[in-house]
Amino acid sequence: MPLTVLEHALAKQLLTRLRDETTPPDQFRPLTHALTQILLVEATRTLPVRELMVRTPLEETAGSALREGISAVPILRAGLGMLNAVLEMLPETHVGYLGMQRDEVTAIATSYYAKLPPMTGKTALLLDPMLATGGSASWAAGELYKAGAERVILLCVVAAPEGATRLQADFPALHIITASLDRQLDARRYILPGLGDFGDRLFGTF
Repeated sequence: MPLTVLEHALAKQLLTRLRDETTPPDQFRPLTHALTQILLVEATRTLPVRELMVRTPLEETAGSALREGISAVPILRAGLGMLNAVLEMLPETHVGYLGMQRDEVTAIATSYYAKLPPMTGKTALLLDPMLATGGSASWAAGELYKAGAERVILLCVVAAPEGATRLQADFPALHIITASLDRQLDARRYILPGLGDFGDRLFGTF
C-alpha cells in the first residue's frame, strides 16, 4: 500500500495551527480547507490524463484533462470539513457520503448511512481527517471497491501507524495521502500527538 506523508513547508505550518488547542472553529475550518487542497494536489499527481487541444489567444496548443471521473466521499461527520476544498478545485466531482459512528468505550465504529454515486471505473477520494485504528476507513474503502471504484485514495490530516498498517493489510492497492504519520494511539484509541476530536473542533461541539 502506498503511503505518502507530505513534505511541504506550508502543509506543516497549517498542521501545526490545527494541532494547537487554542485554534477556534472559525480558524480551524479554513485551515482544514487549505491543507486539504495541498493533500488533493498530491493525491492527483499521477492520475491518468487524456490529451486535448485548446486555443490560447495566440495559437492552438496541446493540453490535458483527467481521464477518469472522480468521486469525493467524506466519512461523516468530520470528513465534511474536507469536501468543499475538493469541490472548489474539481467542481465536476460527484459526491457520496458514508456515515460511521464510533463507540467511545470500545472504539468500534458502526455504519448508519451510505449513499454513493455511480462508482464503476472512477477514482474515489475518501475523505477522513483522522486515520486512527483504521476501522472506519477500512469499512468505507470496502464499500467503494464493492461499488466498482477503479482506485481509492484516502486523504487524511493525520494518521496513526496502527491505522496505516490495518489498511495495508486490508487493501494493498489503496493509497494514503497524509500530512503526518503520528506516533501512536493512546488507550482510548486517540492519535498521539494528534489534534483531539476533529469533528468537535471543526463544528464547535465540545
